[in-house]
Amino acid sequence: MDQRGRVTVSKLSKVDKAGILLLSLGETDAAQVLRHLGPKEVQKVGVAMAHLGNVHREQVEEVLSEFIVMVGEQTGLGVGTDGYIRKMLTQALGEDKAGSLIDRILLGGSTSGLDSLKWMEPRAVADVIRYEHPQIQAIVVAYLDADQASEVLSHFPHKARLDILLRVSSLNTVQPAALKELNTILEKQFSGNTNTSRATLGGVKRAADIMNYLDSTIEGPLMDAIRELDEELALEIEDLMFVFENLADIDDRGIQALLREISSDVLTLALKGADENVKEKIFKNMSKRAGELLRDDLESLGPVRVSDVETAQKEILGIARRMAEAGEIVIGPKGAEEMI
Repeated sequence: MDQRGRVTVSKLSKVDKAGILLLSLGETDAAQVLRHLGPKEVQKVGVAMAHLGNVHREQVEEVLSEFIVMVGEQTGLGVGTDGYIRKMLTQALGEDKAGSLIDRILLGGSTSGLDSLKWMEPRAVADVIRYEHPQIQAIVVAYLDADQASEVLSHFPHKARLDILLRVSSLNTVQPAALKELNTILEKQFSGNTNTSRATLGGVKRAADIMNYLDSTIEGPLMDAIRELDEELALEIEDLMFVFENLADIDDRGIQALLREISSDVLTLALKGADENVKEKIFKNMSKRAGELLRDDLESLGPVRVSDVETAQKEILGIARRMAEAGEIVIGPKGAEEMI
């Protein structure tokens, strides 16, 4: 805080600084910038913009000065996705406030029927594809992000979930004609243009990613059912899944970065039922004082519900996946390898 009680720019997160910069640009220019950001980045910045309070002139000037210094070191920007931009801005700013900005961002953009599903709630997506052929359902589930796909699957009965996931694991590429036909079906309900390029969808890795996001009450029986039908496939999926025990495979720098993003309450609860290797990895990468406090918290926690521990572990795994997607950490077996 400065003498007037304002948060100093040095204490602001990078996302907050990006939000201040975009707010200072105005709607038109901010929209042009957002079009070139990746979907996860757009969502984070939009939420930051929505939650920023009264930004003072001095703060804006400091952010702009810092940006000018940094911009010379940057070489490029990613490419965004219309569906994510629309969903993020509507959630962050509200339908009315986001309307004009969305129009500017999406001006001239095209949307396929499949992309339209990414704007919808998982239950609504499940309702749209519920009576389609299982292979169509599998293509849609494989096309969605893993976390949304897992929520969509949760709205199907166990037998249907099993069928869809098995089909997802056996998918490789989808022919242009099949994608065109699927988009035609979906575009009866949603507007947009047809993408007729060959798409790589599904596969065992995709099935494992979706399983990672499923609630444990769904994941366990589903994996058991897959194992009964195809033990080799079940082993492949399990090998590719990133579970809480795999945190021990992340390098020390990655663990330290991850710990900075996790609240102490969630970490304590998650470690209550954790493997000793994971606990050792966590304590190894904490200061002596922080480790002592965590051990005290664990000892004083008392009995807890298994479901609460699993929820805390899922939250940490979600943070780890997001950081991995952003290139901030490396998860899985490669995380234990020496980086050069």
